[in-house]
Amino acid sequence: MRTDVHFVSDAFPPYPGEDEEINPGIWGKRLAEYIVSRLPEYGIEPKLFYPEDWGWEIALKNERFAMYIGCSNQAEPGGNEFRVFIDPWKPHVRRWLVKKISTVQDVERVADALDKIFRGHPGIRELRWLADEEI
Repeated sequence: MRTDVHFVSDAFPPYPGEDEEINPGIWGKRLAEYIVSRLPEYGIEPKLFYPEDWGWEIALKNERFAMYIGCSNQAEPGGNEFRVFIDPWKPHVRRWLVKKISTVQDVERVADALDKIFRGHPGIRELRWLADEEI
């Protein structure tokens, strides 16, 4: 199941002072804004996005279970490597401790949309989905 993608891009520089909202050297708000603006084209409805200590979280509307996309820069401060991940990243979630719900179809739909969004952006290069054992 594809849940974690890395790429290189100069298209999403930090806003001035953005890392003060998160942690020093961490950003990704422009990337989150871009993702939020494109998801509806693929039938995926973002609810809102907000800063976390590791980057930006995009909550998605999903009736069956909570779902979100996380994104931030990676590696050294000032670098141009990014990581985007989908949560849940496991093939099942539990509801009320007993009901097991498959996440595969919903996660793959989001992964397909992200793949198309990123591959269609001329400023994104070296796109690579991580295998499960690499996460």
